[in-house]
Amino acid sequence: MYTGRAIYCLAVLLLISLQQQAQQKSKFWNPDLGNGYYKNPVINADYSDPDVCRAGNDYYLVSSSFNAIPGLLILHSRDLVNWQIVGHAIQRQFPLAHFDKPQHGNGCWAPSIRYHKNEFYIYYPDPDFGIYMIKAKQVEGPWSDPVMVKAGKGLIDPCPLWDDDDKVYLVHAWAGSRAGIKSILTLNRMNATGTQVTDEGVLIFDGHPSQPTLEGPKLYKRNGYYYIFAPAGGVSTGWQLVLRSRNIYGPYEEKIVMDQGKTPVNGPHQGAWVETPAGAHWFLHFQDKGAYGRVVHLQPMKWVNNWPVIGEDKDGDGKGEPVLTYKKPLMGNTISAPATSDEFNTNTLGLQWQWQANPRSTWMMPFPNKGVLRLFSAQLPDSFHNYWDVPNLLLQKFPADTFTVTTKCNFTPNAKLEGERTGLIIMGTSYASISLVKDQLVMAVCKDADKGGGEVQKVLGTITNSTCWFRVQVKEGAVCHFSYSTNGIDFIPASEPFIAMPGRWIGAKVGIFCTRPIQINDSGFADYDWFRVE
Repeated sequence: MYTGRAIYCLAVLLLISLQQQAQQKSKFWNPDLGNGYYKNPVINADYSDPDVCRAGNDYYLVSSSFNAIPGLLILHSRDLVNWQIVGHAIQRQFPLAHFDKPQHGNGCWAPSIRYHKNEFYIYYPDPDFGIYMIKAKQVEGPWSDPVMVKAGKGLIDPCPLWDDDDKVYLVHAWAGSRAGIKSILTLNRMNATGTQVTDEGVLIFDGHPSQPTLEGPKLYKRNGYYYIFAPAGGVSTGWQLVLRSRNIYGPYEEKIVMDQGKTPVNGPHQGAWVETPAGAHWFLHFQDKGAYGRVVHLQPMKWVNNWPVIGEDKDGDGKGEPVLTYKKPLMGNTISAPATSDEFNTNTLGLQWQWQANPRSTWMMPFPNKGVLRLFSAQLPDSFHNYWDVPNLLLQKFPADTFTVTTKCNFTPNAKLEGERTGLIIMGTSYASISLVKDQLVMAVCKDADKGGGEVQKVLGTITNSTCWFRVQVKEGAVCHFSYSTNGIDFIPASEPFIAMPGRWIGAKVGIFCTRPIQINDSGFADYDWFRVE
């Protein structure tokens, strides 16, 4: 039997535990309200053009990764609300020489992921080269090398369908910037292995009359109908369209099944329909939030007269609008979110990190004996204008509307080389950084970096040893406040606030770098002790 003192001690321990759990939850965006309900967005980070498949009781999400490498991040969930990064489907982009340089806005556009006969398939487009397929028996990998399924410029947003009669199809859209045509959908037959189209393809739907900027098709079959879920109307202003037909080649009926309605969720579209083992239906899509990127929302979905209704249909017209909070699809106590912080104590880098181009082994090495990540200074490109052109920026997505990043750095520049530099950067079409150049602290801002703009630099002071702490606080509206510290306790504001800008088709990113102006036979280096996001 417990005494009064024992009960009191247990109560105190429980309170401490709850406080620790609350502190832990506060370190990342938490859509799980803990009472059986969730709030949107379920992923408050830039995972644009999401697609999802289910394998048993597990759900897997992929999204556009463009030029960022490793690419095609794979997220896992058991309840469609709490997500974690579990791997990457590609480690380098082909053609290798092409992607050794930053290719902003190019590379992996909207992919699709499917689980078929105990294998995972991802079809992804590169709008400059064609449609690729990769597959794996385990979603964490290893993934096969990319196979070119259909070559050509402007082919985007592919999705396969294995039909009941074992015929295999591929639907895709077109990028007007490359192909000179857009807002139409093309259907191809594929061979039995799904590795090659077997015909030239046919036009199955033209969105020009009523569905402008039609793209992102996802192909399904249910109750004898073929369905194509496709966004239209543009990224930030569009809606979710669904097409249906008894014949995969059409003709297709069309119906808008979700738009913004009276909600603050603009452009709700481009996503994935999933069905739970219990037969409930859900839809994941993105919302464009400017510098924060395209964040992921989860909507309830139901079928009425063989048409899907997504979100809340308050007036009963068959067209829903996004929910802001709703009952969770599946109950569970696991609270998680895509990784952000990294202590750099292990042999591998956190899965959240990506480079701006295919990486080289000399850019970075984990150094677990010292508990640091070592960045070696890499030579700036010959045609260097600003850091928009630099491949060896180690970056990750903005994780929430407001957050703080702090990182600890020990810089050892090469005494024989001038101009080596390391620091913390907020990257987009305009960017800002705080860095060390030898012993000098430098704040830099570059407007219109994507157009060749130059940096405006300000020397903040000098440090007396090689260790410095960098910090950036990101507040509502993507307003960034940089600061630094020489003791890890007292932080000194570095400059006027900087407003983060999105990249090309992506949100702003935050990360670290280490560069040098010329190549010699030995580099300086920066040891990063940790990178913490709260």
